[in-house]
Amino acid sequence: MRQEQRKTIALAIGDPNGIGPEIAVKAARQYAGDPRVDLVLVGDEHVVRFYAARLAADMAIGALGDKDANARALKLLPVESLPEAAFAPGQGNAQSGRATVDYVSAAIGLVKQGRASAVVACPHSESAVNAAGIAFAGYPGLVARIMGIPETEVFLMLVGAGLRIVHVTLHERLQSALARITPDLICKAADAAADVLRSSGMERPKIGVFGINPHAGEGGLFGDDDERITIPAAARLRQAGLDVEGPLGADLMLGRRDVDAFVAMYHDQGHIPIKLLAGRNSAAMSIGAGVVFSSVGHGSAFDIAGRFIAEPDALIRSIELVSGGTALAQHAGAA
Repeated sequence: MRQEQRKTIALAIGDPNGIGPEIAVKAARQYAGDPRVDLVLVGDEHVVRFYAARLAADMAIGALGDKDANARALKLLPVESLPEAAFAPGQGNAQSGRATVDYVSAAIGLVKQGRASAVVACPHSESAVNAAGIAFAGYPGLVARIMGIPETEVFLMLVGAGLRIVHVTLHERLQSALARITPDLICKAADAAADVLRSSGMERPKIGVFGINPHAGEGGLFGDDDERITIPAAARLRQAGLDVEGPLGADLMLGRRDVDAFVAMYHDQGHIPIKLLAGRNSAAMSIGAGVVFSSVGHGSAFDIAGRFIAEPDALIRSIELVSGGTALAQHAGAA
């Protein structure tokens, strides 16, 4: 039997004033010496050392590529971004927001250089990043900019509690989100989801498309949006050879257990079922950019940052999501 190659995963520590660096160190400690996964922390060294001193005092911190480092050392790619005076757990600010972006950029850089196979990012603060003067509405758009592709080609897919839901639109005013939805955008989101599932080992994934209006418009009774947008999109996807169900009302479609991934039209339509069933244990993937990128489905939790009580469970699920060829299928099937 051929032995699977150990995968190097770049773990960006997220907002350094949130719980990101704490759960990153906890996860790195858990994976130290794991034959499948080689985690590399990406962030400011002084932030990582602060948490390592309390949570992994028995472990050395080694540089990425240091062949002499102990097998159980915490590996680090240092990124000098956050001034030590701005390190204040529990206080998200413009400097911590800028550092968040710098860490992700460095982590994706490792993938571009062929030194890592995937990126996992700890939680961010949209307010902190925008305070730094950086337009930011979540990791998908940032990943798109770093990879040099249009933001309309990268989508968020939430995974958890047996569900995989990709979002056609995400963090924006509902009125503007609905105005942006087109058959082309729906097809791009569905294609991105199908590509990810095929790469995880599903030969012919089944994709379920939500309607925009209740009951997918009820044949025009509740508006013509679905007649104009989701129905033509689903027809195009089928014509292209994709196995597609719908569009159906989201409430009805979510009851289909034979569907491998659902396509939600806007944020709450996709987030509510995942957050209800999976809670903080959901994982998020930015798909369509050509880089394997996963993140947690919860926030920076500034209220408990620096108290050493944050749980890394969701982060570990995100790591497992990208650590193996079939991890996506396995993860989604776990309630």
